[in-house]
Amino acid sequence: MMIAVDGPSAAGKGTLARGIARALGYHFLDTGSLYRAVGLMMIRHGKALEDADSAAHFAATLDVDKIADHELRNERVAEAASRISAYPQVRKNLLEFQRAFARKAPGAVLDGRDIGTVVCPDADLKFFVTAATDVRARRRFDELRGQGVATTYEAVLADVMARDERDATRTTAPTAMADDAIMIDTSELTAEEVLKAVLEVVKDARG
Repeated sequence: MMIAVDGPSAAGKGTLARGIARALGYHFLDTGSLYRAVGLMMIRHGKALEDADSAAHFAATLDVDKIADHELRNERVAEAASRISAYPQVRKNLLEFQRAFARKAPGAVLDGRDIGTVVCPDADLKFFVTAATDVRARRRFDELRGQGVATTYEAVLADVMARDERDATRTTAPTAMADDAIMIDTSELTAEEVLKAVLEVVKDARG
């Protein structure tokens, strides 16, 4: 079974997707980490984020096994990922990697922005996870503070809104809910409540 989990940043899609994969014994891929990895390579090599050719090159030659997860979890890398993800060739170079992963047995759960619409339009189940902008900003702010990052809620809110704008308006694979996706608003739900509800849907789908 192939399960797509899409949605904007800090909506809870990553937590949900990991939970689904863990409960079912499926493979999990945070597709955003691929773009973060490309963004990290751009930073490491001193490339300007406007250099689409370099970004495409790093996407084509990416070796995710050589990048530690903690290196991807900072705002500078997140910003770089959001910028380079708008380049068509970057998305094209990462597309086959994602599709091959989605075909892994016994099943796979992928989370991102365009899994149900572009990467895996034939996914067996599609979920679109969202939450109010201020709620997502508060979650992100709390996460950053927990990591010891000095920032303000207002700065995080502005970043979340700017990222939403880029993701929704880019010409290549903008963030969008697939017509056959199930929307989940996590604004007033705990991660446990969301996972429980989704696993019931998965159970029904599997028969």
